[in-house]
Amino acid sequence: MSEETAIFAGGCFWCMVKPFDTQPGIKKVVSGYTGGDVANPTYEQVISHTTGHTEAVKVTFDPAVISYKQLVQIYWQVTDPTDAMGQFQDRGASYRPVIFVKNEQQKKIAEESRNKLENSGKFTQPIVTKIESAKPFYPAEEAHQDFYKKDPLRYRIEEMGGREKFIKKHW
Repeated sequence: MSEETAIFAGGCFWCMVKPFDTQPGIKKVVSGYTGGDVANPTYEQVISHTTGHTEAVKVTFDPAVISYKQLVQIYWQVTDPTDAMGQFQDRGASYRPVIFVKNEQQKKIAEESRNKLENSGKFTQPIVTKIESAKPFYPAEEAHQDFYKKDPLRYRIEEMGGREKFIKKHW
């Protein structure tokens, strides 16, 4: 069984785990930080907006069961691709929407998918989600892993902060 990884940023990583974690072929979803210039940042450093990192999830998957293209489609359905400075109630650069690609194949799939979404007419505002080369990914502290399982009530409150309404409106 082969294994690949994908990295997506779309607001608070707490809300980005479950949409991927519940799909067949997903082996692991890790909350963490990427895109910045500080090695092994802490949550407190990242939310201070001084490290350049973005909260993200690293998805380990079996490409024989679920493709990278399918993962990108899931990503579009759980983010607001028209909001460059955060997602829903999560504001600031550390919550910006980014697809971090690890190779040319992922880049091509992500760009084609973004172009298709942009040309679909689904959104009246431009698609601003960035596609960037993957940088080192640092797992977040244990308290942030599998948050939707550890604190389902708080997760539900966070999810209701706009993401769920957005998904229902657009998808």
